[in-house]
Amino acid sequence: MANRVLLADDDRAIRESLVRALELEGYRVSEVGDGAEALAIARAEEFDVLIVDVMMPGVDGLGVCRVLRAGGDRTPVLMLTARVETADRVAGLDAGADDYLPKPFELDELLARLRALLRRSADPGEQAQRVLRLAGLAVDTGARRVWWRDTEVVLSKTEFDLLELLVRNAGIVLDRGTIHQRIWGYEFGPESKNLAVYIGYLRRKLDSAGADELIHTVRGVGYVVRPA
Repeated sequence: MANRVLLADDDRAIRESLVRALELEGYRVSEVGDGAEALAIARAEEFDVLIVDVMMPGVDGLGVCRVLRAGGDRTPVLMLTARVETADRVAGLDAGADDYLPKPFELDELLARLRALLRRSADPGEQAQRVLRLAGLAVDTGARRVWWRDTEVVLSKTEFDLLELLVRNAGIVLDRGTIHQRIWGYEFGPESKNLAVYIGYLRRKLDSAGADELIHTVRGVGYVVRPA
C-alpha cells in the first residue's frame, strides 16, 4: 500500500510542485495551506510521514510539531525551513521534528530523506520486543518508551532511534559515519551539525531526568554511551 504523506505549506506553488513529484513516486498526498488545517487533518487521519513548513500563517510549523508531540503523536515529521542558522534548526528539533531540510532544496534529497524516515518507522512488530537496560536507563524497544529510574523521558522518533543505537552498542565508540548511515540512511557532509544537534537535544532530555553524563563525545571520532 502506498505511503500516506501530509504536506503543509502556505506556498501554493511549492505545494503543487511537491504533490506532483510525490504522487509520481507513488505516495498518496494530502495537502493543506496552514498549521491549523494540518493539525485538524493529522488528528483525524493516519499518515506515514508529515512534511511541514516552518513559516505558515496562524499556527506555524513549530507549533504543529509541539501540539502533535504533546498529544502523543509520533508520526515522523520532515520540517522545511528557509532559516539556515543553527539556532533555527535546533528550534525545529526541539519542537519534535525528526529531520529538517533547508529551502531551496533538491527534490532528490527530499525524497531520500522521506525514504529514510519511512525506513525508521517500519512496523514496530519487526523490532526486538525487549527492554534494554544500562545503569538506571530502560529503553523499551517494543513500546518505544524510555525511563531513567522512575522518570519517563519523552523522545521523538529520531531521538529514540539514536539512543537505542547507542545503548545497543554500550561501551563501543560509534563513529559519525556509522551513526549517519544507521539513523538517516545516508552520510552527511563533514560540515554538517545534524548529528551534534540531535545529541545535544538528547542529552538535555536525559539530563533533565537525572541521567547526566551518559552520552560521551570521543573527539574526532563519534559518541559512546556508558555510565558515568
